[in-house]
Amino acid sequence: MIKKQLVIVGSGPAGYTAALYAARAQLAPLVFEGSQAGGQLMLTTEVENYPGFPDSILGPDLMEAMRKQTQRFGAQFQTSNITQIDLSKRPFTLTSDENETIKAQAVIMATGASAKWLGVPNEANLAGRGVSTCATCDGFFFRDLEVAVVGGGDSAIEEALFLTRFATHVYVIHRRDSLRASKIMVARAEANDKISFTWNTTVTEMVGDDKLQGLRTKNLVTGQETLLPVQGCFVAIGHTPNTEVLKGQVDVDHHGYVVTHNSVRSSVRGLWACGDVQDRIWRQAVTAAGSGCMAAMDAERYLEHEDYTLNRREPLEGLDW
Repeated sequence: MIKKQLVIVGSGPAGYTAALYAARAQLAPLVFEGSQAGGQLMLTTEVENYPGFPDSILGPDLMEAMRKQTQRFGAQFQTSNITQIDLSKRPFTLTSDENETIKAQAVIMATGASAKWLGVPNEANLAGRGVSTCATCDGFFFRDLEVAVVGGGDSAIEEALFLTRFATHVYVIHRRDSLRASKIMVARAEANDKISFTWNTTVTEMVGDDKLQGLRTKNLVTGQETLLPVQGCFVAIGHTPNTEVLKGQVDVDHHGYVVTHNSVRSSVRGLWACGDVQDRIWRQAVTAAGSGCMAAMDAERYLEHEDYTLNRREPLEGLDW
């Protein structure tokens, strides 16, 4: 059994920043990075809007730098996943997928969110055989082929732009008649000759046996069905927060995101949530990092207050726990 003052579940900008601040506060945090250490930025190419990098930086490089900075101050890391958390009493009890038991006085959740799938026929069968949720991971395999991106937000347009490096043409399929992406991303896509838009359209089926051969689509205005002969399809329609281990123990909104108070404090005393697991609005690396900072500082004050109260049985003024 492992006993820690503070455990951080998840990595990425939120988890690593929380670990950095906690480590500098000499809390020696234990970080469970999970199977995808570094979070979603590990699947991103150039990051242009993270402060301090005028020439941009690759997502994996940014995450590696954050992790090294955190290690410098004594944070500990494990690549296993947390499969269970018991928040009914303190210290909290966490269980890893290696059947390891961890006791923690405080926990910071930075588990992020997972990509959504369309849920259409043959999609699961063709995942990894022409169907993907990550252009950065798989784009190279579609060199000189025609592909489609499903979605209309920034993520979808980023995927489409990246894919133009390899594909001969990229079809952006969106169920509405305009994009939800930011203006600068839309302008870049519209200016790219390799990208075209298919409006008011949904994908109804993935076609192919051993590999994707096309998409069956339906126009929501006319009802017309079409077979789009593409060899690749990248699904970019949003994410689901990774809150399954907290189910029934902490307040979440109707989308499943952890409800937080004073920015990062959950409904359970001693548990904080930061990054995409509680943010369905901004979802940026810099906001995730900021929330990780707040969670760690909050946890530090909480643990200091608990220690002070338990040992001296006097309240610490200025904190409402």
